[in-house]
This record gives sequence, C-alpha cells and structure tokens, in this order.
Amino acid sequence: MDYEIFLNSKPLYYDEIDYKRFPNIYEKIKSKLNPPKIIHIIGTNGKGSSGRFLTQILSSCNKVGHYTSPHIFDFSERFYSSCSTIDKDELNLAHTKLLDIFSLFSDGDKMIESLSYFEWATLMAVVLFKEYDYLVMEAGMGGEYDATNVFDKSLSIFTPIGLDHTDMLGNSLEEIAKTKLNAMCDLALISSEFACMQLAKKIANDKGANLIIQKDIFTNEIDIYAKRFNLPKFLQANLSLAVNAANILGVNNLSNIILNLGALNLKGRCQKIKDNLIIDVGHNAHAAKAIAKYLQNISWSRVNLIYNAFDDKDIFGVLSSLKPFIGTIQIYKYQSQNRKLAVDKIIQVAKELEIECFEFVKLDENERYLLFGSFMLVENFIKVEIER
Repeated sequence: MDYEIFLNSKPLYYDEIDYKRFPNIYEKIKSKLNPPKIIHIIGTNGKGSSGRFLTQILSSCNKVGHYTSPHIFDFSERFYSSCSTIDKDELNLAHTKLLDIFSLFSDGDKMIESLSYFEWATLMAVVLFKEYDYLVMEAGMGGEYDATNVFDKSLSIFTPIGLDHTDMLGNSLEEIAKTKLNAMCDLALISSEFACMQLAKKIANDKGANLIIQKDIFTNEIDIYAKRFNLPKFLQANLSLAVNAANILGVNNLSNIILNLGALNLKGRCQKIKDNLIIDVGHNAHAAKAIAKYLQNISWSRVNLIYNAFDDKDIFGVLSSLKPFIGTIQIYKYQSQNRKLAVDKIIQVAKELEIECFEFVKLDENERYLLFGSFMLVENFIKVEIER
C-alpha cells in the first residue's frame, strides 16, 4: 500500500494517548531496525532550524539524515538527506520495508493498526536512514513521552522552551521543562537561553548525565555567516547551538565549515517569500518576541499581521509581543477538521490591545505583511493566496 494512502487513514490527533503503547511496540521490533547514531533535539522553539544547521554542518564529513515535523506542503519535507533527495519512491520503499518488518510478528497487523501517524513516520525515518552515520531527530511534542524518545541517543540537545501545548505538557514553564528534560540521555547540550536551567542541572545530576551549557564559540565565523545571509538574531543563536553540538561530537575544521556553510535549507523560518511578505511557523509568545526583534532590526513597522491560531494557544502572549510592530491583525480563515480555531479569542484580545482586527481579504503590494502561526496556517495561506 502506498504510504500516502496508508497515512491518510491515520488520525493526526488523539483525545487520549497511551504512553506505554509505542515503547512496548518498539521493544518488540527494535532488533529488526538497527537505527543509526541518533541526535535528539527537544524544546519549544528552534528545533527545526537548529537541527537543519547541525545536519548541514555534520554533512561536511558524514552521511546525515534529518527528521523534522510537521510539514508545510508535502510529507516528504519531514525527511532531509545530506547526500540525496528523498523522493516518494524512497519513502514508499521505507514504508514497504517497515510493513515487512511487522509481518514477521503474529500480532503485526494489530500493532500497525494501533500506531499513530507520527509514530509511523518516526519509524519510517529510522528505516530510511538506517545506513547513515547520524540521524538528527526532532521531537514532535514534549520529550519523555514522545515517540522519538524510545531510541538510544548519542546526544540530547535542548532548545529554548515556552508555553505551548499546555493541554498536554502542563500549564507552567517548569512542568513543560520537566517533561522535556526527562528525555535527557547521558550526554546533553542545552541552550544558554533555556528558561529553567537549575531544573535542568538537577535532572542531569539525578540521571548522572553530562550536561553542557551552550557557549559562545566560533563567534567571528557565525557573525560572518549571519551577515552573508542576513540571519535574524534568533537563527544566529540556533546556529551557535548547532556549532556547539558539532564541537561536542568532535567535528574538525569547524571554522572552515561555518565559513563555507550554505544557506539554511528549511522552509518557513523567518522566510521572505515576497518583497513585502515574511512567513514564520512560530506560534507561541517566545517565537513572537524573536520575530518582533527581527522586525525591529530590519525597520519594519506597522506591519499587517496575517494570523490565526488554535484555541489552546497563548493568543494574548503572541499578540502583545508583536503589538509594537503591527498595524492590523488580519485573520486568515481556513478549515481545521481536528482542532478548533480561536477566531473569537483573537478578536477579543485585539480589542483589549486596541489593535485593528478584521478578516483577511487579499495582499496589497504597497503594504508589508507578516504571516505568523502554525504550519497548517502557513500551508493553507500559501496554497490559496500565493500559488493559485
């Protein structure tokens, strides 16, 4: 069966999650998988760009795969190879190999049926990159209970955290940090901007892990790279985190690698897709503050914010962070089958913040726009408003 048809039969979201199910299934099949060395990236913001920077750096002397989620346009975006294009034929081959592995077990069909969309995609990544030197694997949500945490890891990397997925992870930074930090392996690197550093040190001590805090290394090279590609400050910080990880992993000639590194090869991260339109898939207050600093640095003011959000998001935190730089909020409406959109909340918060708010109609070439929000928002907007 084609992987796209197969995955379309899987729900993206579940009302209840059995956190023991996937680890139990993995224990049964892991002898058939033989994963490569895994670098596990966990956090709220910056996982995708930190992981892609690290993949590009390690690729100078290694065969490296990168598994990230979700995608904007096509499922294949979740799988990046440093040495070849991952096309649908390769994904179908990995999907078929995975089906064959489960066929070796008497309860294989039952296990397949129980696996979620994300769990199956995660196992596909392990099969796809089996012969690689490294697999940089981004956690989907949380940490200790995430499907990506079942594998043995060579290095855990923790990016900055913020209030996000509070219905699943907890209502405070400490609760969110704890469930992410509990995924720590024996060797870990943590962003210097991590909000709960003392908790991180305690968990590392309890686990007997070697926790390394991000340092300012190769700053001249990073500055040169940042100027060449007009990199926002938050992406510079993510590049620095990736450089720290490469240094820990023993990569030689890092200075030369950074100076010759290509542009970040990842969609939707502070990406200028038109002269008057920047898109970013950040969708929480921490990411909004980073984008606000970038707008300030490039002297964009009274920007039209194209926005929508799921009902469980911190609408006030996002909009209050962006308020100094936005002139209007233009709500982009689209169909969301699995999660409720927060249109009424956005209107109410905009009123409280005294920001003009109305439904998006069309782009005006004489105005500047920031499209900010979930992967789903960005996907729907670009497909309908840009590519039509």
